[in-house]
Amino acid sequence: MAGHSESGSSEKKSSNGLDELLTLNAENLQSNMKIIYYSRTFLSIIGGFVAGILGFTALKGFVFYFLLMAVTSIGLVAKAKFSIHTYFDSWNRVLLDGFLSGLMIVSSWIKKVAGQHQLPKHQIAVTSATILTYGSYGLGVHNPESDIDALCVAPYFATMTEDFFVVLHTMLKRRPEVSEIQCVKSAKVPLIRFKFDGLSVDLPYARLRVLYVPENVDILNPFFMRSIDDTSWKSLSGVRANKRILQLVPNVENFQLMLRILKFWAKRRGVYGALHGYLGGIHLAILAAYVCQRHPDATLNALVTNFFRTFAFWPWPKPVSLQEGMLRTSIDAIETRPFSLMPILLPSSPYECCHSNITKSTCYRISSEFIRGHNMTRDLLKPDFIWDNVFQPFPYSKRYSQFVKICLSTSDQCELGNWVGWVKSRFPGLLVILEGVQGFCDPNPTEYMDNEKAEPNVVFYWGLQPADKNNMDIELAEGEFMKIIGNSYEGSSGRLELSILIASQLPNNAQFDDETSKGRKTCRKLTDHDNKRSPVYSQHLPHCLVGQVTPSGDAECLSSGG
Repeated sequence: MAGHSESGSSEKKSSNGLDELLTLNAENLQSNMKIIYYSRTFLSIIGGFVAGILGFTALKGFVFYFLLMAVTSIGLVAKAKFSIHTYFDSWNRVLLDGFLSGLMIVSSWIKKVAGQHQLPKHQIAVTSATILTYGSYGLGVHNPESDIDALCVAPYFATMTEDFFVVLHTMLKRRPEVSEIQCVKSAKVPLIRFKFDGLSVDLPYARLRVLYVPENVDILNPFFMRSIDDTSWKSLSGVRANKRILQLVPNVENFQLMLRILKFWAKRRGVYGALHGYLGGIHLAILAAYVCQRHPDATLNALVTNFFRTFAFWPWPKPVSLQEGMLRTSIDAIETRPFSLMPILLPSSPYECCHSNITKSTCYRISSEFIRGHNMTRDLLKPDFIWDNVFQPFPYSKRYSQFVKICLSTSDQCELGNWVGWVKSRFPGLLVILEGVQGFCDPNPTEYMDNEKAEPNVVFYWGLQPADKNNMDIELAEGEFMKIIGNSYEGSSGRLELSILIASQLPNNAQFDDETSKGRKTCRKLTDHDNKRSPVYSQHLPHCLVGQVTPSGDAECLSSGG
């Protein structure tokens, strides 16, 4: 199969540049990276001399160096036919570094907490805490829209209730880079959520039974995992899984490229988003790593093809595991737990599956997409094969004749993000309710906005199979779901409206199936109007773009968009 990836399809042009990305093999990747590395090293030396001659300050010198590297990378990438998108992530890398530097506030925080707990002075002097990133940033597959998943790791004496949610929250709130900060105490993994210089951040907390937490603590070392509480164990699982995945794949660069492609595919086909009952980033990462392990020398084309072939015929609910020994010792434990339709084992936890909200409806949709992907990529060698067809958006308005419209709104734009985030965290419950009413529900993860409503809003359209149900059933479902979301919400409650639409009642130009369609939109995607937004630059790195806002929006009051 590895040899098949050099097929004639590499000569075809695609509208979104995926042909170049998908025809890269490991040798070309390594060669291109060497060219870029040596060229940038040479130019960095020259740039240093120029900056010194011009007498730049530290900040100006940094900006000059970064701009030089960005321009150099773009030029070299174009010549090497490498994915330019990857190198635009350098901007996010700088912002991530700025975020981590800014959050070194945890060093002063832990010493302050140690003093409040009246620890001896010599212990206060040596105690420390750190921040560890995971998720898309931890795996190296982030993009300009990625949120930052970061974990605060501190010694045992710093409590979550008081020291994390009160003391650290207060210190963060005083930082000029921090906005929209809130404590999410009722989540399965409690965390502080905020924006740091425009970047959305989720910050959970874990305590280790130590006095000093090294900056690059080896969280896979059993020494650090001894006698920790359940909440800390859950918080640490994401970081541990990320590190273990990167250890287990034979070629990290191929794995990262493959995972980027699979995330793009899953989003386009509407099967990405754990809160909607679909695959999350960690699920796709483990599935991709599983294929990489079994095809260590395969090209990128072959890896993607093998991915679809493997999981189109996977005998669910057999678990997917990156370690065979773990699988043999875990099956009995898994069978004693609540039934999971698509169990995927975390590589760092012998008896723990990835948390999943997959239901019968979403399991059917995911399986159907695996089969579709296999049916399309098995014809890879045919002269008329085009990769673009694999990534066509899912045709919601053609596939379903009925939809449930979920409209979330608030009177204040600044409250919308919190309200939408809270309701989305309870979407798995709504999905189960609607399945009980309609039998099948396809929860389209895309967020839309209804321009005909005066108040700030976010709208979802979930596909339904025709059923003999009336609006009274939907009203009952709405009332039942409102009981779920009404519990423990600490902000100003917004409005939630459920209604049934037939396909002909969908708003004009809702862009369900074609992201390139133009025209005035009565209802448009929140993610499709970037070209109508104004750029927002970092307050602390003025040349770095951190986001965009609509002409009438406030940068600090926008919904994160999920």
